[in-house]
Amino acid sequence: MAKTRVAIAAFQEILPFHLSVPCAVFGERAGAEQPLFDVRVCAVEPGELHSRAGFTIGTPYGLGDFARAQIVVIPSWRDPHEPAPASLLAALRRAHKRGALIVGLCLGAYVLAEAGLLDGRRATTHWRWTKLFAQRFPGVKLDPAVLYVDEGDVITSAGTAAGIDCCLHVVRKQYGAEASNRIARMLVVPPHRQGGQAQYIEQPVMTRANDTPLTRALSWATSHLDQLHSLDSLAARALMSRRTFTRHFRKLTGTTVGQWLLGQRLTLAQRLLETSDQSIELIAVRAGFGSALSMRQHFGDALKTSPSTYRREFRGGSSNSSKAA
Repeated sequence: MAKTRVAIAAFQEILPFHLSVPCAVFGERAGAEQPLFDVRVCAVEPGELHSRAGFTIGTPYGLGDFARAQIVVIPSWRDPHEPAPASLLAALRRAHKRGALIVGLCLGAYVLAEAGLLDGRRATTHWRWTKLFAQRFPGVKLDPAVLYVDEGDVITSAGTAAGIDCCLHVVRKQYGAEASNRIARMLVVPPHRQGGQAQYIEQPVMTRANDTPLTRALSWATSHLDQLHSLDSLAARALMSRRTFTRHFRKLTGTTVGQWLLGQRLTLAQRLLETSDQSIELIAVRAGFGSALSMRQHFGDALKTSPSTYRREFRGGSSNSSKAA
């Protein structure tokens, strides 16, 4: 299977963390003999690049390599007040026009907006720079409250660690949930946190290091998603009052019981659709949706697709990067 080529822009005064995020996610083997992606760091400007940490970056690749990449990543930008070079903007437009997936992490959203790739579309960026972004690019529908926004052929993320979530989401789009989860485990970060038009947070599986009555109750629930669960039933299993359980649950997960259960059920259904030949009706029951109709409705609301389409996209190990996950 041919690798998906990823071109990652590097520029003068880049922060090392911003460059390392897409390199780490897309370059991770995750137990395989070879990485799933062919990663190339491409210099935006000629000559040796100087990072803000004091070391230099040398690479044989440049903007010309955008033309041969299926995914182009702008990992940030050095100054939200500084316009991006015309050569970079032109290379982005050409890559987008021929069908490449364009990803802007953190302040990289500024570069995508300047290239005109976000006009009339939703986007996000680092919370500190959302006000300036809205002033500079009034034609973009800025959403400052999410980790990332997937518009199909362009994706933007919030700042710093949200770039990891965004890159894992790209892995999921290309190769499915199992691949993204393996990479997350290797990087010792939470599994993929869902984003998109109706973002919800998928919490990591509780580890034995955090073994408490609450986490044991939630671990039991994830192993019995085919059963009915409620705030009261889970509170009883955790030997807590409804009020105490609610307080601790919110602190641990950052969401409600209903939202958490939906996230767990969607995750299980996605995994079964990717890895098994079970019927959609059986998967709906195993994941706790009760019926295929109910699962289709939730898939449509949360993932903007149907279970059958999702299975077709991810069976066989890859998907078209221009399709929404």
